[in-house]
Amino acid sequence: MKALVLALSLSATLAMGDEDGEFLTLKGHGGPVMAISVDRDGRVASGSFDNAVALWQNGSPTWLEAHDAAVTAVTLGADGDLFSAGDDFVIYRWSVHGATEIGRHAGKIRALHVSDDGRWLASAGWDGRIGIWPLGPLATGTPHMIEVGSGVNDVQFGPAGQLIAATATGEILVYEDPHAPARELVRQGFGINRLLISEQGWLVYGAVDGVTRAIDAETGAAIADFTLDRRPILALAHHPASGQIAVGDGQGYIMLIDTQTWRIARDFRAMREGPVWALAFAPDGGRIWAGGIHDLVYGWPVALMDQFDAVDAAPRSFLQDPETMTNGERQFMRKCSICHALSDTGARKAGPHLADLFGRRAGSLTGYRYSDTLTGSEIVWTAQTIDALFDLGPDHYIPGSKMPMQRITASADRQDLIDYLKIATNTQEDN
Repeated sequence: MKALVLALSLSATLAMGDEDGEFLTLKGHGGPVMAISVDRDGRVASGSFDNAVALWQNGSPTWLEAHDAAVTAVTLGADGDLFSAGDDFVIYRWSVHGATEIGRHAGKIRALHVSDDGRWLASAGWDGRIGIWPLGPLATGTPHMIEVGSGVNDVQFGPAGQLIAATATGEILVYEDPHAPARELVRQGFGINRLLISEQGWLVYGAVDGVTRAIDAETGAAIADFTLDRRPILALAHHPASGQIAVGDGQGYIMLIDTQTWRIARDFRAMREGPVWALAFAPDGGRIWAGGIHDLVYGWPVALMDQFDAVDAAPRSFLQDPETMTNGERQFMRKCSICHALSDTGARKAGPHLADLFGRRAGSLTGYRYSDTLTGSEIVWTAQTIDALFDLGPDHYIPGSKMPMQRITASADRQDLIDYLKIATNTQEDN
C-alpha cells in the first residue's frame, strides 16, 4: 500500500465564481488532463499526464500519488472509493487508508467501469484483455482476464450485467458470460474509442474516423448518426436523468445530443487548440466538466456553453508557434516540456524540474518520486550524458526509468537542446 498524499494548499482556481451559470476551472495538475469522473455528491476526480489523480471537493484538491506513468482512467464508485489506472499497467483503489493495487494488465489501461451493484470493476487494456476484479465483501469469485485478441479501448457493464467492449480494430463485443465467446455487435472498420450503454436499450459509440452513432444495444440496428467532419472521437459522457450525451473530439469540440429526440442540442468549440480527452456531467446535468491538452479541468454550464469563447493553450506551451523559437527551445518543447519545468515553480509535472540541471546527480532531487532505477544512480547530468540520453533513448540509456521512449537522432539537434538547457536551467547565472 502506498501513502495517500494530501495537498494542504488551495491550488484550485474557481474562475468567475461558483454558481451554475459560471465558467469554472480547477487548477493544479502539471500536464494534460486525460480522465474525469464525477460522483453523486459532485466530487470531481481527474487523472493527468503528470502521473497524479486529483479529487476535487468545493474547488480544493486532494492529491493521490502512486502511479508511475500517466493516469488515463478514473472512476468513482457508489461507496465513495476511487479507482484509477494508466500507462503503468496498474489499477489502484483509493480509500481513506491510501492506495491498494487491485490488478494489473500487461499493457496500458484505457478505461475502468464499476458494475451497478458495486461488486465488480472492469478494465480495458491495450494488452488485448478485459480485466474483471471483485470489489468488497459481497463479491464472490476471483479476478478474471478475458482474452480479446486486440487492444481494448473501452468497457462497460450493461444493464443486465453483460460486458460490452470497444476494440482498437473496430468491433463492439458483447460478453453475456465472461467465460464464453463474445457476440460481435458492430464491426466499424476503424478503431472504436468510447461507448455508452443505457437501460433504455440503446448504445452510443465514437470511433477514430469521427463516426458517432446510436444503435440498438441488442441487434445493432441504427438509431441515429451524428458523424461530423471531425476525428477522432475521444470522450463520451451520459447524464441519464436529463437525457444528455456529451461527445468530445480531437479538434476540441464538445457536441451535446438530446436522447429524447436524437438531435444535436449544442455544438461548441471548447478548446481552441488540442483535443477533448475527458468528459463528465455534474450530478444535476447542468455542468459539463472537460479535460484536454491543458493542465486544467474546465467546467462549462450546459445552458450557456455556446456563449463562451474556446479556451486557449497556456502561454509558452508546446503548442507555441515553432517559428518563434530557436531550434534548441523547439526541441525542448517537443521532447521535454510536457513532463519537465525549466525552473522550480512548484508546478506538478510527470518529471522533476530541471533547475540547475547541469552537475546534478540523476535521481537526487528532493520530493520527487523517482523509479528504483534512478534512485541512487551514478549518472551526473552533463552535456555528454544528456547527449547520450537522447542519442540512445531513455529506454536504452537508463533501462527501467519512467521516461517515455524517445530519441533525437540528429546530433546538431541534440547539441542545440543542450545549449538551450545550459542557459534556461541555470539559476546562478546572475550570481
